[in-house]
Amino acid sequence: MVSIAALGSTTAELVQGLSPDDCARVESALAYASDAYKDLACSSGQNAFDFAVGVASTLAYLRSDAETRIAGLMFELTVLDPQAVAGLEARVGREATDLVTGVRQLIRLRDMTVGHQTVGRGKNAAQQAVAQVETLRKMLLAMATDMRVVLVRLASCITTLRYFADIKRFDELTCAYGRETLDLYAPLANRLGIWQLKWELEDLSFRFIEPDTYKRIAKMLEEKRMMREGFVQSAILRLQNELAAAGITAEVFGRPKHIYSIWSKMRGKELDFTELYDVRAFRVIVADDKTCYTVLGVVHNIWTPIPKEFDDYISRPKANGYQSLHTVVTADDGRPLEVQIRTQEMHNFAEYGIAAHWRYKEEGGSNFRGQAYDEKIAWLRQLLAWKTDVADAVVGQEEIQREWVEKLKSTTLDDRIFVLTPQARVLELPVGATPIDFAYHLHSEVGHRCRGARVDGIMVPLNTALKNGQTCEIITAKGAPGTAGPSRDWLNVDYTVSTRTRAKVRAWFHAIDLEETLAHGRAMVEKSLQREGKTAVNLEQLAHKLGFAKVDDLFISVGKEEFSLRHVEQALHDTGEVVVPEDAVVLNKSRASSVEQGAKSGVLVVGTEGLMTALAKCCKPAPPDGIVGFVTRGKGVSIHRATCKNFAEMRTKAPERVIHTDWGRAGQDTVYPVDLFILAGDRQGLLRDISEVFSREKINVIGVNTQSAKGQARMTFTAEIGSTAQLQKALGAIMEVGGVQEARRQ
Repeated sequence: MVSIAALGSTTAELVQGLSPDDCARVESALAYASDAYKDLACSSGQNAFDFAVGVASTLAYLRSDAETRIAGLMFELTVLDPQAVAGLEARVGREATDLVTGVRQLIRLRDMTVGHQTVGRGKNAAQQAVAQVETLRKMLLAMATDMRVVLVRLASCITTLRYFADIKRFDELTCAYGRETLDLYAPLANRLGIWQLKWELEDLSFRFIEPDTYKRIAKMLEEKRMMREGFVQSAILRLQNELAAAGITAEVFGRPKHIYSIWSKMRGKELDFTELYDVRAFRVIVADDKTCYTVLGVVHNIWTPIPKEFDDYISRPKANGYQSLHTVVTADDGRPLEVQIRTQEMHNFAEYGIAAHWRYKEEGGSNFRGQAYDEKIAWLRQLLAWKTDVADAVVGQEEIQREWVEKLKSTTLDDRIFVLTPQARVLELPVGATPIDFAYHLHSEVGHRCRGARVDGIMVPLNTALKNGQTCEIITAKGAPGTAGPSRDWLNVDYTVSTRTRAKVRAWFHAIDLEETLAHGRAMVEKSLQREGKTAVNLEQLAHKLGFAKVDDLFISVGKEEFSLRHVEQALHDTGEVVVPEDAVVLNKSRASSVEQGAKSGVLVVGTEGLMTALAKCCKPAPPDGIVGFVTRGKGVSIHRATCKNFAEMRTKAPERVIHTDWGRAGQDTVYPVDLFILAGDRQGLLRDISEVFSREKINVIGVNTQSAKGQARMTFTAEIGSTAQLQKALGAIMEVGGVQEARRQ
């Protein structure tokens, strides 16, 4: 075994900032690792011990706790030698062993999903690929029940990239590793606020993905990073002196651009390198809004502003709530320098709020779809930032250190789970989701035909709760689409937890019930036609005569017992010829605010809430008509006018199904369809004159039937009205039309 003394500076680096007891534990783990990793190499080719020390050193730089550093030292050993897990707890303790197990799970996830980020083909393939990568990012966090696992994984990524850069290896492996890091791990570092890792992960990844472009931009910078930072620091010092002279208290810090960020902006805004204004930049944090503008005046007094490059996001915040003053000035050397000025509150909102900096950078705009998830990420970033701020004080204060560790351990994104398909596509589901939820998330038809499931290769009941990282395979029924359907049991909470799943199951049974009602109504109408000896009648014309837009509407209304067959028989005995004049009224589509189109009717079922109601087509009630309800078979409550003859007949047959109803509050623009009957002497232009009345009274007509016999015109209009007062006014105007003898509501 290599002695601790021989490890020298390595030990000092790894134990920096720890208590004496924690130092001893890390030193013990390091000594064990130096012997256990002997002659072992990682899959990248790097010496395993060098890799482990590199990971732990990065974690020490982030000022993590002892357990995290020990996990960074030991997890690669369990990857190279799975048998080493058995004795690990006895050597390093339970907590560090749990962290090692968590890192191994993330590596397993990586092995399962690598190369499967892109799904689908065609024009939506790119969008699907972006969505899949985003889901993988969330899954990485959800899989890590302890957030310190993510820190270890990020440290391992940057250690491997540094090794590739040191040996100057450029091949398919390094390109693939760089792409994976840029897609998954760099955004995680960004979201968690670990800027130190984020910048280096992006630059190193970009170096392997686009080596020529990387070199070209590096050359164009003309000055090394330290020189740029030196210039920014001198500019900061000058501004601080000017602000102090003006009596302004402010925090000023630089934000030099790294190569990947420069390339992203050049590509995104289609700019040449010479057009970039924020290669060198810094921020100024002040106490209030007024001071922001005062500082702006000082900045413009020191350096010459570039007018077209000023943005006031304080008086005109971005759509996502982001606020700051952005200005670009010409520095003393003639090159541009960007300055951002904001209050501490604005800075906190930009860094940790729902409109966090990573959101508008990665998506190009505001997006509040995942608000609960974003809030958890924001809390995590605040927690990690707080850890960095108090790290110096933590030395020797073990209580504060333990408090941070406990908070970090308990912070998980536990309201969602992430499950894989056999093709390694990741699906995001609610906690407790079952294989049925999984099947419907894939496709509605897969859900309808679901008959069984395998989870990680093992058959499981359909009400099994899935877990993070599992692979689920759905077994479907054979046969043509539409021949198999779900079970009503699936509506129980034991089988499904997703509201989306239940909605699709209900839609299936609603469609089945509607088909049964349609078939039942058709059979009843056909029997009635047979009794009357009218089997050759045109059903479409009959439906229109009775006020229905389609014959299927007539069948459904009869099947629901909302429309009496007696009205069908009466229409059959009315032998008037159906005539549509040349100057027929132009029919309009039903308005979006009509109850025909799903607008709320405003009907209240007295003493009961949540019942489905529908206005009866036979009498078409409208406020303030007296109304009453009739409970139909499985189709909710049918609302009739109290004077409806059809309702009177149904009440006689089934009085127990009558329910008291009243008008409640409907939408402001809600309209109701009513039928109007007009009797007039037949003449040329009659229909046109009546249509002008409807137009003048702003009444929408959605249906019309006319019959002409022996010089008399009998007309039925279906019009949409807001109230009966509007209807009475229209009927009075129609009575003044020449030749009209009668105008009334049916």
